[in-house]
Amino acid sequence: MLFRNKLVGAVEIGTSKVTVIVGQFARGRSLSLVGLGECPSRGVVKGSVTDFKAASDCVHHALELAEHSAGARIDEVHLAQSGAHLDGFQNEAEVRVSAADNMVSALDMDNVCRLAKSKQLPEGRTVIHHLRRPFRLDGRLVPDPEHLDGRRREVGYWTVHGDESRVADHIHVIRGFNVRVEELILSSLASGEAMTTPDDRQHGALVLDIGAGTTDFVLYRDGCALLTGVVPVGGQHFTNDLSLGLRLNNQDQAEKLKQHHGSAVAVSRDRADKVWLNGNLALGDRQLPRAAIEQITAARTRELFEVVRKKLGANYEPERIAAGVILTGGASRLAAVTDAAAQVFDVPARLGEPPAWVGDHLRAPGYSTALGLLLHNLGTPPEGSAAARRPTAGGLFRKLFSVRS
Repeated sequence: MLFRNKLVGAVEIGTSKVTVIVGQFARGRSLSLVGLGECPSRGVVKGSVTDFKAASDCVHHALELAEHSAGARIDEVHLAQSGAHLDGFQNEAEVRVSAADNMVSALDMDNVCRLAKSKQLPEGRTVIHHLRRPFRLDGRLVPDPEHLDGRRREVGYWTVHGDESRVADHIHVIRGFNVRVEELILSSLASGEAMTTPDDRQHGALVLDIGAGTTDFVLYRDGCALLTGVVPVGGQHFTNDLSLGLRLNNQDQAEKLKQHHGSAVAVSRDRADKVWLNGNLALGDRQLPRAAIEQITAARTRELFEVVRKKLGANYEPERIAAGVILTGGASRLAAVTDAAAQVFDVPARLGEPPAWVGDHLRAPGYSTALGLLLHNLGTPPEGSAAARRPTAGGLFRKLFSVRS
């Protein structure tokens, strides 16, 4: 339970930048956004810490800026989790109703849930979330089967797990700022929370958060997160493709070309249509074919979307995704990205929008994950998340905290 006026720091340690948004919770039911801190990221590649000191320095700087902006100390941190080390699997269980009158009890529900979550993880892996699918009672979908009449209860979970040492690295980076990590939340779930409505999730939606180094996705159906995943490809790969394809030595030039002239769908067919590399006519400035730029970025976009669709496999049914594809993240600003998504996923696509009450300065797509970390706490945390595993009784957090103690 969140206490009155608790200050929560929502932290996303991304490949290109570290973002901290401070939310003030009053009695756990209302949220005010009171602080922001961000700085360029260092020592982080595709969601994993590669240089502990460099990562700590930039994360602590962002936390300091956020506290200065809020005018108060942060009480706790809710930390986004991403990276190629994350993986997931589906596990289901079925149990007969124990009562002679076939009425489902709370104990029956607990038993089937426990069995569905009982699959052992390989050594060195730790659970991040158990995402429960809707219950089924005698084959029919039932949100809450307790006290209903039936013979057979079924439930399934999408269990997300990660490399224990990499999760520990993120926690220790925050711990060095002398603030506790209260909860770990998947970046995909956080972005999904910020970019979808309950109706979107009920009707079916696919949310893609395209960051600099990774793309996080979550598929919703029947009001629940059906599955999640991470693809280790993001906006920096578009930039690298342009550098190689156009033989550029300067990454900043390639980034500027991507932002101003890149497109997720190749449109230009005129070979004479060219753009200036720098636009200042200085030594080294030259013209480049617009069609070549568009072809490079369009090819990478389509490849990324096709990889996501392949990862979704048979779980992705376009006819059950009535809310369509929702795109967010810094790299979602690429021109025609919604057109490309609609082509690959065979459903309408749109750019995500945060809730209307969020101020203009936080409406950019790069803030969706941090916003979602805070919005997540106005609802119920996913079963099995870190919110249900407080450090007071040992377990994951105490084990992780002891890694560098």
